[in-house]
Amino acid sequence: MNINATTTPAPAINRIMRVLQFGDSLLPVGAFSFSNGLESAIQQEVVHDVASLRNYIQTVLDQAATSDGVAVLAAFRAAHIGDDERIDEVDHAVYDRKLNEQMRLMTVRMGRKLAEMADGIIGPGAAGPWLERIKAGSTPGCYPVAQGLVFASLDLSEQEVFAVHQYGLASMIGAASLRLMKVHYLDVQAILFELAGQAEPDYHRVAGRTLDDMCAFAPGIDVLAAAHVQAKVRMFMN
Repeated sequence: MNINATTTPAPAINRIMRVLQFGDSLLPVGAFSFSNGLESAIQQEVVHDVASLRNYIQTVLDQAATSDGVAVLAAFRAAHIGDDERIDEVDHAVYDRKLNEQMRLMTVRMGRKLAEMADGIIGPGAAGPWLERIKAGSTPGCYPVAQGLVFASLDLSEQEVFAVHQYGLASMIGAASLRLMKVHYLDVQAILFELAGQAEPDYHRVAGRTLDDMCAFAPGIDVLAAAHVQAKVRMFMN
């Protein structure tokens, strides 16, 4: 079933400020602990220069748009109508599509941290009851779902939650690259600036998709992430 887009923006300045806050790479949800498979990609020389780094980040964003990107929109829409059953359905759909241990660890650790932060600073909203269900073990607590619930509580638009999700992935990998390889920070910023331009077409590409349409096919990245679990030397958790 195709669900129509939901857009109920808050006043412009408030909206921008909250997008900046919850899109900040320093948001305390533990993103700094993860590299999204980049560390293994560098160890295996898949990523070795600016061009290969750019290609890696673009691949991650392409896959995220059609998988977690679909989920963040579905969770956002479910939160707007107060459908807890649907929220948990989205949550399980995300978790079930994570093929390796560390990707599952990353999404649930960041998801729970974001829900805890939102429950503490925003107050009553969809994230609170969802957090209780996480603690009870009835739902896993994936990060894209947390983003959808938090942004719904803040009356932001689904375009904004999609943008924050995509940019967060790109900036996470970009920040990790500065710690893992010889790359200039201006080159990383240039990559982020360029790839930000694909967020809007990606949103329009997936906005009408359902959970059944969620998909990600990047076997090379899955293999790299799996290999990282067995690495003897690691700076990041994945």
